[in-house]
Amino acid sequence: MTTYLSFLVLVLVITIAPGPDSALTLRASLVRGRGAGLLTMAGVSAAGAVQGLLAAGGLGAIIVASEPLFLAVKWIGAAYLLWLGAHALWTAWRGDFARDEAQAQPAAGRGARSKVFAQGFLCNITNPKVLAFNLAVLPQFVGDGAGVPLLALYALSLVALGGLWLTGLVLVADRARVALSAPRVRRRIEGAMGLAMVGFSAKVATTH
Repeated sequence: MTTYLSFLVLVLVITIAPGPDSALTLRASLVRGRGAGLLTMAGVSAAGAVQGLLAAGGLGAIIVASEPLFLAVKWIGAAYLLWLGAHALWTAWRGDFARDEAQAQPAAGRGARSKVFAQGFLCNITNPKVLAFNLAVLPQFVGDGAGVPLLALYALSLVALGGLWLTGLVLVADRARVALSAPRVRRRIEGAMGLAMVGFSAKVATTH
């Protein structure tokens, strides 16, 4: 139990550090509302669970050990984050928020909601640093001879804490959304998030 609690403390520190998942969830909450933020969080959590179970089952090690496959995931992730950043910067420069406001409405439809979920899923699943973290850190806490169930417990604990943190971000952002809805403020938010995503893209691209 002491080892598990130590792991949770480490995970909490890593979770609250700024990253692409937090930035994307925060932007969705500020721009489209609480529902979009929670859907983004759900997509991130689903992808994190997939990566954690891959690591626990041993497939993650194969991906990381295969240089072509690892590089493919890395460059897809970097390109996706770059696209998200460029889109946010374009939206800030154009100043047209009508589409985002329309997708925030309850009547936006299943397609719009699926798109928001998919953005969160792709943001996490194409980040090789998540898989590398699971493979590098979990054995230090559970030992080399640990079985799949124990590894899965630790990996999914990482997902659960991350989901709680992102949910907190969504709720805080939703409360501040009305005060930040002025077009000038929205432009600044989009610009800041765009630059952050471009920076995260560069960081993922330099992952080894």
